[in-house]
Amino acid sequence: MNRLKLGVLGVSEHFLTRIILPLSKSEEIEVVGIASRNIKKAQKTAKEWQINKIFDSYESLLEDTEIEAVYIPLPNHMHLEWVKKSVDAGKHVICEKPLTLDAKETKELMSYIRDKEVKVMEAFMYRFHPKWQMVRELMKVSGIGEIKSIHTIFTYNNKDPKNIRNIKAFGGGALLDIGCYAISSARWILDQEPKKVIALNTYSDMFETDILSSGIMDFGSARSLFTVSTGLYPAQEVKVYGTGGTLEVVIPFNDQYDVAGEVKVTTGLGSRIVTFKPSNQYTNLFEAFAYAIKTDSKVPLSLEDSYMNMHIIDQLVASGQSDQWADIEFEKDED
Repeated sequence: MNRLKLGVLGVSEHFLTRIILPLSKSEEIEVVGIASRNIKKAQKTAKEWQINKIFDSYESLLEDTEIEAVYIPLPNHMHLEWVKKSVDAGKHVICEKPLTLDAKETKELMSYIRDKEVKVMEAFMYRFHPKWQMVRELMKVSGIGEIKSIHTIFTYNNKDPKNIRNIKAFGGGALLDIGCYAISSARWILDQEPKKVIALNTYSDMFETDILSSGIMDFGSARSLFTVSTGLYPAQEVKVYGTGGTLEVVIPFNDQYDVAGEVKVTTGLGSRIVTFKPSNQYTNLFEAFAYAIKTDSKVPLSLEDSYMNMHIIDQLVASGQSDQWADIEFEKDED
C-alpha cells in the first residue's frame, strides 16, 4: 500500500513530543522530509527518526515533487501564509489549531483555496479519539437525556516570556491556544452553533495576552460554560449535564496514548465507567486526513467548521471588551 508522502514545515516541540512518534509507526503516512531554518535541528531530528530529506527552507520543501502533503506546526501567526504557499505548491495541508488568527483570515483562506485540487484541514485531534466518538453516539440516542449544560476547564501554567503562547504578535493567549478546544467540543457535543456568547478576559500586564478567560455560550436550550488559563495549575475537564444524567470525558484533550481512555456516565440506572483501549488520537487524526486524500473524499473537519470556531473566539474577545453579549452569525461565503 502506498503511504501518503508527508513533509513537515518546522521542528516544533509539539511535533517532536506528540506527532513524530505516531507518524513513524503509521502504515498510512510516511514523513519523507522536514524543513527548518535551523538546519542543525532538522538534521538531528531527521537522523533520530530516519527522515530521508532535510531542507533548510520551507520553500525548498514545497518544491519537492515527491511530497504530497504538508503538516504545519508553525507559530499561529505563520499559518495563513504557509497554508497558502503550500496550496500554491499543490500540496494538501493539515495545519495546527488555530488554523488562523481570526475568522477574517479563515474566510480569506476558504476563498483562496476554492477550485484548487487540494485538501486543507485543521488538526483538532481530540475528535478522533474513540471516547469522543462514543460521546457523539450517546448524544444521538439521548443517552443522558436532553443536554442543558456543559462545563469545561482547560488550564496550564506558562510564564516563559519567550514561549510563543505568551507572545501577542505570534497569536498567543489562552483563548486561541486552548479556548478553541472548549468552544469546539461544546459545538461537537451539541451538534449546533451558539446563538450568543459573553466573556470575561484577564490580560497579562507583561505579555498583553489573555491569561484567564471565562465564557458562556448560549445555544438556546443549552449553555456551555468554560474557563481557560495559561497561568493556573494544569487541569482539564469536560462534564455534560442532561435531564437524565451526566457524562464526564476523562482527560478530554491531551489524552495519553498508552493508557485506556475513559468516559464516566451517570443515569437513573446507576454509574458506569466506559473504557477504551489505548488509542493515539494523533495517529487517528493524520490517518483520517490521509484517507480523505486517498479516496478524494471530504476531510472530516471542514473549513466551515474552522471558520465558525474562529468567529466565536472573535466574538468572545469582543464581548470581553464591551462587557455585553455578542451575537453569533454564520456569514456564508458568497464569492
